[in-house]
Amino acid sequence: MQLRGIIPPMTTPFDEKGEVDEEAFREEVRYLLAAGVHGLAVGGSTGEGHTLTLDEARRLTAIAVEEVKGQIPVVAGIIADSTRAVIERGKAVQDLGVAALQITPVHYLFPPNEEEMYRYYATIGDAVGLPILIYNVVPWAYASPALLTRIITEVEPVIGVKQSAGDMHALAELLLRLEERGLVFAAVDDLLYPCFALGSHGAIAAILTAVPQLSVALWKAVEEGKHTEAQALHRRLFQIWMALRGPNLPARVKAAMELQGQRAGWPRAPMQPASEEERTRIREALQASNLL
Repeated sequence: MQLRGIIPPMTTPFDEKGEVDEEAFREEVRYLLAAGVHGLAVGGSTGEGHTLTLDEARRLTAIAVEEVKGQIPVVAGIIADSTRAVIERGKAVQDLGVAALQITPVHYLFPPNEEEMYRYYATIGDAVGLPILIYNVVPWAYASPALLTRIITEVEPVIGVKQSAGDMHALAELLLRLEERGLVFAAVDDLLYPCFALGSHGAIAAILTAVPQLSVALWKAVEEGKHTEAQALHRRLFQIWMALRGPNLPARVKAAMELQGQRAGWPRAPMQPASEEERTRIREALQASNLL
């Protein structure tokens, strides 16, 4: 199934005790489907994937696949700190019918060099045998456009990259280097319009989960060449992102969802729910964008 367009990174709803709320998660899948998204990503950083056990990650992925009923592809996120751990998590979802794995580089403070990064993805690809998207987000293990191009063009299971860390320049360079030999998804939340205009194959970014209808509308406007409409949508999304961005991004995305009537649950400790001040800023941004 083709990966393209608006692929929201789902939040993971927890209850007050920190347990996964499966029914709220099912509701979130249905909510995003109803908004017309083109895919779903489970267990990424917006989904607090770094806090999930292997069993939780598998169960959430299975629920998403079950709920979409083959209508759109599901991407399974893996955030782990060793080749062995990533392979274990990849094999845990092998049988679920996911379209791809979204895998970060390692998160610990001792970054791999370029050859180690290359071997990391090559070894995982050989062992798991599923398509891989590189989630290029870790500041101290950040893959250059040149390295990403090498991995995508030489390691067969690696089909593309989710370009994050606010680096639109890297995204533009990747599109130029790859020449359609791989997929480039934008995760530059406040600049999705120019990313789409440059030719990115879609987006996997937190703002898509917070305001899926606006995000789908932006993608459609750019696809249809309606740039005046796209610029207006960009301005609305930009002011929402100014209220969402912060170190507690998953909590803020959940607040945005709840303000629009979608149950989102709690973050997992030690992260706390968005403060009243943060919720007020988010509410004002949603109101200014005619979403409340």
